[in-house]
Amino acid sequence: MIHFIGAGSGAADLITVRGKAFLEEADVLIYAGSLVNPQLLDYAKEDCVIYNSAKMTLEEVLEVMLQAEKDGKMTVRLHTGDPCLYGAIREQMDVLDEKGIAYDYCPGVSSFCGAASALNLEYTLPNVSQSVIITRMAGRTPVPEKESIESFAAHHATMVVFLSTGMLEELSKRLIEGGYEPDTPAAIVYRATWEDEKSFVCTVATLAQTARENNITKTALMIIGDVVAHPQYDRSKLYDPGFTTEFRKGTDL
Repeated sequence: MIHFIGAGSGAADLITVRGKAFLEEADVLIYAGSLVNPQLLDYAKEDCVIYNSAKMTLEEVLEVMLQAEKDGKMTVRLHTGDPCLYGAIREQMDVLDEKGIAYDYCPGVSSFCGAASALNLEYTLPNVSQSVIITRMAGRTPVPEKESIESFAAHHATMVVFLSTGMLEELSKRLIEGGYEPDTPAAIVYRATWEDEKSFVCTVATLAQTARENNITKTALMIIGDVVAHPQYDRSKLYDPGFTTEFRKGTDL
């Protein structure tokens, strides 16, 4: 059996209870060494065989999985955050499907959730923004043309930008071309929930300057939108005494 597990956003104790239990049982552990907190390896049992996938190709990762299955061993594939976002898990699962090998997927806390916690932020404030766009800049890995930064910026929704710390001048340019005002609130969160986490509030126009002044060159998320500034917003209807729900009668009746 192979278990794909989300390691969480950084801090070792943010892995799920289920994920930790699988880690403790694993005979073979393949972890994304470039981003997963190495403290999580402490949960593995003494005789667990550990591989760092940062130094491996897809084919090498699959070879380890397939051999472990032949040997009747349990494998954990440990990805950063929640692997449904930029985790490259589907290409692994497709091969396992072809081979008839059983696997499952244990979700984790995504770094975009960790970034919100760093700023005590709610992405979806009533009458400010009710949508979150998660995207990235095109780099060595392309982005479909229909998903350009400019097209998303036109919605003025909350935007979280992954994998783009080295392209902040271009990101600002495209956000502004798409419709965001230069003074739209923005934030950079470096290594969310890690011990050396840093967060900086700025504007769309000053993203690159802020990163430069604070020596942020990688491993950061950018958050764009009015919610960053904790603006005025409408009270939630869910807890409004005047609002009737399935569980509570309100004064509107």
